[in-house]
Amino acid sequence: MKISVVLPAKNESGAIGTTVSMIVQLEVVDEIIVVNDGSTDNTKEVAERAGAKVVTHPYSKGNGAAIKTGAREASGDIIIFMDADGQHNPQDIFSLIEQINQGYDLVVGARQQGSQASIGRGIANSLYNNLATYMTEQKVEDLTSGFRAVRADKFREFLYLLPNGFSYPTTSTMAFFRAGYSVTYIPIHAAKRIGKSHIQPIKDGIRFFLIIFKIATLFSPLKMFLPIAVVMFLIATGWYGYTLWDVGRFTNMSALLYTGSVMIFLMGLISEQITALMYKDHK
Repeated sequence: MKISVVLPAKNESGAIGTTVSMIVQLEVVDEIIVVNDGSTDNTKEVAERAGAKVVTHPYSKGNGAAIKTGAREASGDIIIFMDADGQHNPQDIFSLIEQINQGYDLVVGARQQGSQASIGRGIANSLYNNLATYMTEQKVEDLTSGFRAVRADKFREFLYLLPNGFSYPTTSTMAFFRAGYSVTYIPIHAAKRIGKSHIQPIKDGIRFFLIIFKIATLFSPLKMFLPIAVVMFLIATGWYGYTLWDVGRFTNMSALLYTGSVMIFLMGLISEQITALMYKDHK
């Protein structure tokens, strides 16, 4: 099978040359595509000198948009996505490909303890993984890792779902689970990146909460809405019991809580049907 490597890059001139050269030395990859996402440095020239094919965005569209461009441009049967900043070891590509050859559709490099990450990002990733494990009922070791191998035809089925920002790994992983494709993980170590991170703590903190809900709606919305509806129903019942004992009547608050619990349940039910329609061609 033909293998393509896609590297999204924005102002990565300090690391892109070394990364591409290391991949070339593996002699297992058929093409290396660097998606130059509106860089203002000489990322394009450095990548080309190292042996990569460069596709350039006229302005920065985001990491996810670069991934989609690379996936459309790649001619390989297998696509390896990895960061251009030196965090990922190209030697791990062999392990990713080995798992694909064993029949998996998506293989994710799961970052082990000791990999470079802030405490905040570590906590957020842990919450992502636990929520995704609950939603899928499968062990999710690293939901947000950008180092992964996919079968190209299956990955392209979900391009319309992928955001242009940084949450493409989350979206693609949940989409593969929802469609019933085979997903597995290999342990990797992520080194300290070369250059400045593009992560913005406040903006990405808000995005964290949005991703939490997106994880739910991409897989099984009812699993998120039903517990909330049940809790509201129990609170309503408890409040009704208290007010019946205290003032001997059914209060407006009880009615509001009961109504809210039913509305949330129905929202989850409708969202479940909409999600099923999104994946109707992948069953």
